Amino acid sequence: MAILRFKALEFANQRKVGEVTLPSCKISDFFGENVFGEEAMRATMSSDYFKRLRKTVVSGEKVDRNLADAVAAAMKTWAMSKGATHYTHWFQPLTGSTAEKHDSFFDLTSDGDAIESFKGSSLVQQEPDASSFPSGGIRNTFEARGYSAWDPSSPAFIIENAGTNTLCIPTIFVSYTGEALDYKTPLLKSLKLLNDAAVPVSQYFDKDVTKVNTTLGIEQEYFLVDRALFEARPDLVFTGRTVFGHAPAKGQQLEDHYFGSIPARVHAFMVDFEKNALRLGIPLRTRHNEVAPNQFECAPTFEDANLAVDHNQLLMDIMDRVAERHDFKVLLHEKPFKGVNGSGKHNNWAMSTSTGTNLLSPGKKPKENLQFLTFFINTIKAVYTHADLLRASIASASNDHRLGANEAPPAIMSVFVGQQLTAVLDELERTAKIPMEKGDNMYLKLGIDKIPEILRDNTDRNRTSPFAFTGNKFEFRAVGSSANTSSPMTVLNTIVADQLIQFRTTVDELIDEKGMKKELAIIQVLREYVGDSKAIRFEGNGYSQEWEDEAARRGLSNVKATPLALDVYNRQEVKDLFTRHGIFTEVELHARHEILLEEYIKKIQIESRIMGDLAVNHVIPTAIAYQNKLIQNIRGLKDLGLEETYTQPTLDSIKKMSHHIATIQKNVDEMIEARKVANKVQDVRECAIMYNEQVLSFFDTIRYSVDKLELMVDDEDWPLIKYRELLFHK
Repeated sequence: MAILRFKALEFANQRKVGEVTLPSCKISDFFGENVFGEEAMRATMSSDYFKRLRKTVVSGEKVDRNLADAVAAAMKTWAMSKGATHYTHWFQPLTGSTAEKHDSFFDLTSDGDAIESFKGSSLVQQEPDASSFPSGGIRNTFEARGYSAWDPSSPAFIIENAGTNTLCIPTIFVSYTGEALDYKTPLLKSLKLLNDAAVPVSQYFDKDVTKVNTTLGIEQEYFLVDRALFEARPDLVFTGRTVFGHAPAKGQQLEDHYFGSIPARVHAFMVDFEKNALRLGIPLRTRHNEVAPNQFECAPTFEDANLAVDHNQLLMDIMDRVAERHDFKVLLHEKPFKGVNGSGKHNNWAMSTSTGTNLLSPGKKPKENLQFLTFFINTIKAVYTHADLLRASIASASNDHRLGANEAPPAIMSVFVGQQLTAVLDELERTAKIPMEKGDNMYLKLGIDKIPEILRDNTDRNRTSPFAFTGNKFEFRAVGSSANTSSPMTVLNTIVADQLIQFRTTVDELIDEKGMKKELAIIQVLREYVGDSKAIRFEGNGYSQEWEDEAARRGLSNVKATPLALDVYNRQEVKDLFTRHGIFTEVELHARHEILLEEYIKKIQIESRIMGDLAVNHVIPTAIAYQNKLIQNIRGLKDLGLEETYTQPTLDSIKKMSHHIATIQKNVDEMIEARKVANKVQDVRECAIMYNEQVLSFFDTIRYSVDKLELMVDDEDWPLIKYRELLFHK
């Protein structure tokens, strides 16, 4: 193993910077060229069919057979002109990655002649085998039928891979009996729900609003390591993180990596994957070094939330494939290295109207600011009411390592709004007892007209907050870097929509039953919400122990372990929330709870196994072999008559090593026994809790002794690639 380490280092040191050529110096020249977007549609479809398809996408109406055939023919023509021979329904099953089954355009006529064919029926629906995808008990293994159905709102695209091209068609994925088996289906439902809830509220202020779109910008953090070094670390290969590894002398303490000069080899990789992403219509704009060594970030502009999620899933796949060409491995695990920052996926979320208004951006006039406050306060109230559900939406075994680890918010949901908006909300709450006069001066009495036009520039940022307002959007920072963003966005859309529905119902009652003027009714309800949700607002350091103590006094939850965080899905009010709005049935909700628990168990189980394997089969034998070298050294010193002066330090090292070896062996044995006990538990929740409380509890003890041995064993003998090599090799 030690030989493998040095061979990997030697191989990594031979890497050269690859050259990348852009199709044009103007990104606009090649942006979206591999997407079946409007330009491609206009070139391959009649004007009538093009208009019908656009109308269908906007209205969400069902695609009829004639339109489907016309679109399929146009897609085939376009895709073949791009060199595509196959097509696939591209979907997002509950595995956390994407899935695809390729079929060729090739077909035979009844006369046996070879032709290229792609019909509307093949575009609209396919039947991939559903038996081996996670279903949480919805489907038995022998019940294999499942359906993928075209999502016209997300354009088809061409994937180039190994010299061949494939037409990819974004789809949903459902079971034979109609239950959702993917991430996209509930996301689409939640987007429609939020539109239906937000439009009537928007019409309080602008009668011309006919639609509210949810927009999303997903920042993606990641680590890069040399592929040879990655492959020499079995824990990275199997779990995505290092289960062992002592901190190097230099980590991120100098803070010299953040926004630093991008290394040439990394820059070449970035340019290459950006080129591929831009050709697929992914609007990447930003790249930079992140805080930890060998950690980086890319970020797109805002787009429709459904498309943003699809693009992020596609981006992660592109990054991984392009990294191979540059002899890198992209690490998307939330905490691949202990002692340095982990990675997140910051979700910048907002709502915009069909009239071009960002509902989370303050306006120039008092009425516009009242509209802003309406959606701003309702969002905060939704987060307060459903904080536990929002926490569960980002729960995973990998994200548990990151949350609260001084580079990510804790498991406490809180909202940062900034000093200026805090003053506005406090004033709104304070004036609740002041009698309001009817008339234009009510805005002045509330101070609403004093919200500055450039509010977003006057509001500081708080990177320790899990849910922060950043000027004209909310940034949900607690989402993990490897996650499919659909889950937290489905939850956020649903809870905000539910809150807006309640808000409108209450306001309408005040208007219709009490004869209250519309603006006064809105303000009265908003005041109540400000007071009700005050506990969720926090402006200080979310990393601090003081905040955890303060949050407990406020009655906010702080559930640090995924199995317990997921309990919220069993609450009746959560079931009622999702079923009332048609996002999930109780069966689907139960299934997802089961799937998440099973995923947690499997991930901790794999980590436990690789930890035991490395410790027993690599670390302990290496340590014993090195002990024997020290013993030979002592014998040699004794032969020279020097034992009294020089042997004691070596004896002390041997004793310390023996202690660590014994500690490792004992705890690995006990961990294996705990795993065996947990594996016999039938109830998946109880099993997950046992893995968290019993199996996981051995990890730190084993790691501590292994990492101590790393410092004691000769560097030439140590079997594992070290942190200094993984984090600082360019």
